[in-house]
Amino acid sequence: MQNHFDLFQLPAAFSVDMAALDAAYRDVQGQVHPDRFVGATDAEKRVAMQWATRANEAYQTLKNPQKRAQYLCELNGVDLATESNTAMPMEFLMQQMEWREALGEARSGADLPALEALSAEVKADRKTRTASIGKQLDAGDFEHAAQGVRALMFLDKFDEELRHAFDALDH
Repeated sequence: MQNHFDLFQLPAAFSVDMAALDAAYRDVQGQVHPDRFVGATDAEKRVAMQWATRANEAYQTLKNPQKRAQYLCELNGVDLATESNTAMPMEFLMQQMEWREALGEARSGADLPALEALSAEVKADRKTRTASIGKQLDAGDFEHAAQGVRALMFLDKFDEELRHAFDALDH
């Protein structure tokens, strides 16, 4: 079975030409669109639907930097072991604790400027980490990139908590 990059005829790399990805996705979707299979057999319709579903999943994976990084690691034999491998560098864990404390204080004080500042700090950290992971992946250093991908997964969870805090202030 071809991988997501092969499906869209793109090089298997973290650095993806988003315009080329979008164009390739539209091309694949055009080939398997249900309108093209109106007079087809049920089996042909089912196969087209499976291809459309696969193309959607592949596109969503490659479009998202964290999912793309995770996919590249797995494609290259590096299991992120997200359930069993939660070990993170002490510096990262300390940063997480500081952010969680700041989030708690901002929530309890309904402090919108503090939430905005925290959100900006997390966004900047994510951008730096994503760039570093991209360089590691494109250099073939999948083991080290996996550690960074796990950190991004932590940041995603924290980002979700931040969104909930913003939502709570809006209501």
